Amino acid sequence: MSSTQIEFFFQTLRAANPQPVTELEYTSVFELLTAVLLSAQATDVGVNKATKRLFPVANTPQKIVDLGLEKLESYIQTIGLYHSKAKHLMQTCRILIDEHEGIVPRSREALEALPGVGRKTANVILNSAFGEATMAVDTHLFRLGNRTGLAAGKTPLAVELALLKRIPKEFLVDAHHWLILHGRYVCTARSPNCKACAVSSACNFAGKLG
Repeated sequence: MSSTQIEFFFQTLRAANPQPVTELEYTSVFELLTAVLLSAQATDVGVNKATKRLFPVANTPQKIVDLGLEKLESYIQTIGLYHSKAKHLMQTCRILIDEHEGIVPRSREALEALPGVGRKTANVILNSAFGEATMAVDTHLFRLGNRTGLAAGKTPLAVELALLKRIPKEFLVDAHHWLILHGRYVCTARSPNCKACAVSSACNFAGKLG
């Protein structure tokens, strides 16, 4: 994908959705962190259903700790891998209380030191909560980077670095959301809807379809 095509690609996505946001529902940085921790191998819809039950009861690190592991699991048991996720969330809450005064840290190093928080999760927090130009490469971004020709790479980190290098600065803060939404609803894994895609003219894959 050429620089001209990349410019068109993101101008088009921005025109359709000027202020993109995550589909996870939250009202604080800690709620966002919790939702992202719960979202691994789960849908945003499924996570939102669980957090709608959990957050009215416990939406701070101290309240989660006070809730206890067994009760925490009862609120999130509809989500896959809920045993390990509950354990990680409980450990994270204790670290936030003991080391960060109950506040979600803003540095990548501190975020990635939390149980269950890897590079992708840290990037989501840094971007969605703190407005930093990070690129959280999930399955959608990995697929789009390679399929479209926007940023090819054999690993999520390679795609992340390529995206950060190739996407113009003016689009970087919102690019993560645009790409996720595009991958979720248009450029889907098995049956990409190229006919309905507003940016197909800039896409290597659609071009090959002719």
